Amino acid sequence: MSTNGSLVPEGYAQFLTDLKAHVLSARVQAQRVVNTALIDLYWNIGTRILTEQERQGWGSAVITRLAADLRREFPEMTGLSRSNLHYMRAFAAAWEDWDLNVPQPVGHLPWGHIRVLLDKDLGPESRAWYAAAAVEHGWSRNVLMNMIMNKTLERTGAAPSNFDRHLAAPESELVQQMAKDPYALEFLGLTGEIAERDLEQALMDRIVETLRELGPGFAFVGRQVHFDVDGDDFYLDLLFFHVEQLRYVVVELKTGKFQPEYAGKLQFYIALVDDKLRRPAHSPTVGILICGSRDDHTVRYALNQSNTPMAVSTYTYENLPPAEQQALPDADEIAVALDWAEPDES
Repeated sequence: MSTNGSLVPEGYAQFLTDLKAHVLSARVQAQRVVNTALIDLYWNIGTRILTEQERQGWGSAVITRLAADLRREFPEMTGLSRSNLHYMRAFAAAWEDWDLNVPQPVGHLPWGHIRVLLDKDLGPESRAWYAAAAVEHGWSRNVLMNMIMNKTLERTGAAPSNFDRHLAAPESELVQQMAKDPYALEFLGLTGEIAERDLEQALMDRIVETLRELGPGFAFVGRQVHFDVDGDDFYLDLLFFHVEQLRYVVVELKTGKFQPEYAGKLQFYIALVDDKLRRPAHSPTVGILICGSRDDHTVRYALNQSNTPMAVSTYTYENLPPAEQQALPDADEIAVALDWAEPDES
């Protein structure tokens, strides 16, 4: 092979690939260091403002004056607006124990993500959970905003299950975190009564959003997965594989109220997947039954009689009337509006 009339030595292509990967990795690391230093600066500014306000009794007018003076002194520096100084103050108050030398998830988040956390009415534990999740899963600012608005923390692991009866700890706790209650399916754009097949089709049409709502680690395997049992045909609704826990997850959909026989059918499908698809390296298959509504006493009796690990959850897909849903701006529009209002913030 030749480039510009000269021969490319053997192994050059791999050398170039490795070098590019090293450069990209170094750039990402440098960006993280710069971002953490910026967050530390903002925290220190916010802390100084808090201290002086408490000591001197300064009001908000001083922050307006301070923003103007700082921007005059550092015209090339973004993020010194009055609004951003208020966010710095709020950041210092929310993370009193911030320390640059003690790794914290919030230190790896862009400032825009931290502003979202500060805008929402979250307690310290909730803020820490969403910050850690955003870092671990690489959520964009809009995804973080949607996760908070959809109360992801409150719904995660909330579905009644029998996981602790069939799986040993800590495996049972990990599996429990997979089962949300309820599943927020507003992204499907559905209204009124729907058939199970319509719900299933809508989930497949929006598979990216579906996987995001199921949670990290889920990979789609198939829909209406067919099994032949001695000439009888069986089709399970949805099959997923959890790549972190190395297990199949059977999802059955019911648009009506939970009935005990639904648990029996799901148990049958779990057994089929365990027998036909599960490999020795895989963890036991689990099931999640997602229905329109449930009676918790009936669910508890059904789960106690089940011989396989499963959870029973519900779903929602319209919190507001259609006209009001259409009138609300989506997350992208809100983000654009925020950016337009504060063009100098980073």
